[in-house]
Amino acid sequence: MAGVLTGFATLAIVVTLGYALARWGVLGEGADTVLSRLTFFAATPALMFRTVAAAEVGDVFSAAALVNVLTALALAAAYTLVCAVLLRQRGAELTLGALTASYVNAGNLGIPLLVFAVGDAAAIAPVLLLQLLVMVPVSFSLLDAQTGRRGVSLTQTVTMPVRNPLVIGVLLGLVVSLTGVRVPQVLALPVDMVADLAIPAMLITFGVSLHGAPLPGRGEVRAPLWTAVVLKNLGGPLLAYLLGAHAFGLTGKELLAPVIVAALPTAQNVFVYAMRYGRAVPMVRDVILVTTIGCVPVVVALVGVLG
Repeated sequence: MAGVLTGFATLAIVVTLGYALARWGVLGEGADTVLSRLTFFAATPALMFRTVAAAEVGDVFSAAALVNVLTALALAAAYTLVCAVLLRQRGAELTLGALTASYVNAGNLGIPLLVFAVGDAAAIAPVLLLQLLVMVPVSFSLLDAQTGRRGVSLTQTVTMPVRNPLVIGVLLGLVVSLTGVRVPQVLALPVDMVADLAIPAMLITFGVSLHGAPLPGRGEVRAPLWTAVVLKNLGGPLLAYLLGAHAFGLTGKELLAPVIVAALPTAQNVFVYAMRYGRAVPMVRDVILVTTIGCVPVVVALVGVLG
């Protein structure tokens, strides 16, 4: 437990460094965009490749992965049921709200949190594939129909997963893991160097993005906001624990990993989608901020109880 708390303190210090750099204007305007592109297109794909290539395929696509798939689908369904029936939410707002309750920040925060909590980030791979191969195309199709516009073309929607650097990194890692091919040192060394950049760059980027962020929970989006927050921060890990421990008989690290994945905050990608379609922008922004703050004590408690 002391090691995990030290890990979280380390994460907090690096995030604070990012905030301070933004506050003092050291990095200039648009620094968070540049850093996020660096991590998205280079560092994180390299890290995912290295992680998956070194893992057993059975560890990547396991009962724990099925726990996270079922949990994500259940959270989306629960939000839809509650907000459609009780709050009379409709259309694109309902679709985007369901995403906030089920789409986890696997890339930016999931990787460093899993590394500190369980030692590796292999559990992230199947979640990334689910979100990018299934949830994103389905959501875009629904949003197109609900808003009466074409935010993304059919070709872009179909080919999006294979153009995503994170998916490419995971798939290439799976190829290496399945075939047992030994990556030459001339390639492995630069991949390792770039992969080692991923976690600190992610955390600094997150800290930069916090500078100037508005306070959440204002306006008419309070009920959908807190519905998504409760489902994401509390309902997700509880359901993952029940499924993992009682339906699949998982214990120890095998149980802790999917529970932590389920407790991860809402991904910033959902904010990009809301902006693209011009719907539910304040609610999505606030859910991301609140679930990000809320996940820290939740994950600490989970590691203390299950770790």
